[in-house]
Amino acid sequence: MKYLFVLAALLLSACMPRLFPPQVAIHDHYIYAENFSQDTLSIDSCWWHLFGDSTLDSLIDRALANNRNLAIAASRVQEVRAERVVSRAQYLPQIGVGLSAQGNRTKTTGLEQSYSLEPSLSWEVSLFGALRHTERGARAQIESAEWAWRSMRLSVAAEVATTYFTLLEYERDLFLARRSTTLRRESAALIDSMFRYGMSDGVALAQARSLVHSAESDIPRYERAIEQTRLSLFVLLGETPRPAVLQGSGKPLLSDHRPVDIPVGLPAQLLMRRPDIRESRANLLVAATKVGIAHSARFPAITLTAQGGVASTSLKGLTAVDPWAWSSMGKLVEPVFAFGKLKRAEQASVERYKQAALAYEQTVLTALSDVEAALVSIDFYRLQTIQYSQLVAENDRIATMTQALYRNGFSDYLSVIDAQRELYDSQMQLVNLIAQQYINYINLCKALGGGW
Repeated sequence: MKYLFVLAALLLSACMPRLFPPQVAIHDHYIYAENFSQDTLSIDSCWWHLFGDSTLDSLIDRALANNRNLAIAASRVQEVRAERVVSRAQYLPQIGVGLSAQGNRTKTTGLEQSYSLEPSLSWEVSLFGALRHTERGARAQIESAEWAWRSMRLSVAAEVATTYFTLLEYERDLFLARRSTTLRRESAALIDSMFRYGMSDGVALAQARSLVHSAESDIPRYERAIEQTRLSLFVLLGETPRPAVLQGSGKPLLSDHRPVDIPVGLPAQLLMRRPDIRESRANLLVAATKVGIAHSARFPAITLTAQGGVASTSLKGLTAVDPWAWSSMGKLVEPVFAFGKLKRAEQASVERYKQAALAYEQTVLTALSDVEAALVSIDFYRLQTIQYSQLVAENDRIATMTQALYRNGFSDYLSVIDAQRELYDSQMQLVNLIAQQYINYINLCKALGGGW
């Protein structure tokens, strides 16, 4: 008999559907990493410390402690750990006991009482790999949930950092708008004085006042953007919004305060660094184990059962040994005709494995693209920042010169307006470029998987 079981196990292994591993072509080096180190040096898991901003550090610490989505991901880990115990229990011996009491009263015998105690044991023996596949699948689900939590943790930290630097950008924009408004008011006051003494015409005065109104209209726009960004930050922090609590560090965005060197490593290392890739790989293993479980279901199931019992007219009699009766039985159930249900279920599990393999490949391709996109964006924004820094300096010089020429009667006020507008616009654009540099460094850290 035992040789039949061995033969069945061999046939089971031989008939197991062939599962092909995912295939993704990975280059030896990143395309746009010329200005970055590609060694295998590690960085702190708290990668946001690279920015050297204590306010940012505090915000991310608060978010990691209170963010609701992160808490949900952590609870999911505990859930699948509990489910692992449940899944294993179905393949372990099941022990139960029943206790009953009954009383009858008749005219001839009076009150008759009887008690019975009936323990039972049942065990479905896993000879065809169901238990092994179930255990592997449960471990893979735990691993998937743990990597999902790490992926959520990385996303929360990156989103807080991005929102924080966006807040700094809007605060800097508001500062420039207010300063421009002050300067334009001073200029309009000067034009008004010159107009009163007949040294300027009404057109120049109207243009000066129009320029003031233009700058003033930007102030509420940036104030609104600041408040909306603060509200978004409160959601990430898992806190109730409070007025005038969240502010930037008070430091202006400076292009020379960004991280200057991040070891990007090699593309192949990304497979171990990115939590979403590790999660997808764990999901692939879960799908593979479900194929094994579906395949095992097509083979006989062996169930061993044992039952016992004792009856007595008193509770004390239940502890006696002699009245006990026992029975045991083994049962082999072979699925003979199920209208193709088991075979189709196995085929469906194979297709789900293929989907998981494709999802893994897509995750890897997306991860590689994320790194390359961050690298190329950093290079382009760095070049644009240099160019706009020079443009701002030049526009500032032009604005000063045209103002002096107008005061001395060598230029009209339209030239002054154009120069001030060009200076203001270039300053705003420079702030945006610097903020985008910070954000793309955040994107790079996130694309690389955070700290490793």
